[in-house]
Formats: sequence, C-alpha cells, structure tokens
Amino acid sequence: MPDDPVKVSNSRGTVVFATAGPNTRTTQIFINTRNEGNAFLDRQGFSPFGQVIEGMDIVDQLYAGYGEGQPNGKGPNQGLIQAKGNAYLKDQYPKLSYIKEAKFAN
Repeated sequence: MPDDPVKVSNSRGTVVFATAGPNTRTTQIFINTRNEGNAFLDRQGFSPFGQVIEGMDIVDQLYAGYGEGQPNGKGPNQGLIQAKGNAYLKDQYPKLSYIKEAKFAN
C-alpha cells in the first residue's frame, strides 16, 4: 500500500503508522510523545493519521523502558513480532503496555 503524503507534522499526540521505509507500513502504530524534535519523522515520510484528543496523561503513563525496537534499542524485534505475535511480546517484554480500546471522535 503506498504511503500517505505527510500533510501535518508529527507533533505530540499524533498517531502514526510505523514503517521500515517507503511503502512498508503494517498494522503497528505509535503515538508521538515528544513535545518537539519530531521533524525528522516528517522528513522520513511518517504521515500522522490521527490525534489523541483526550487522555495524553494516560499515554504518558505507558511503559517506555524498552525504548526503540532492535537493533537500535532494547525493544522488540519486528521480525519476531510478525513471526510469533503476542506470545513473543508477552514472554520477552512483560512490562509492555497494550491499548485495549480506542474510539473515533466526530
């Protein structure tokens, strides 16, 4: 699926598909939590498709101790997530937070 063009900046609270480069997005998403310094995401083609409008205080409480995914951080390996799914995540990353419900706002 072709990437969407970046129409808004990756500001705090924007919701974005994770990618490994052009036209590689999957179903993984992330929420930008930094107040500034996200312009590099715009340049790399990360196109926000949503915005947290209520509950950023909850987002700020999600566990972030694993950091970025491997090999740049201590977080999960993307290939193993695809191959083994939640069984891998629950076994290797027990502190990982999960979103159980999200709603669209009008």
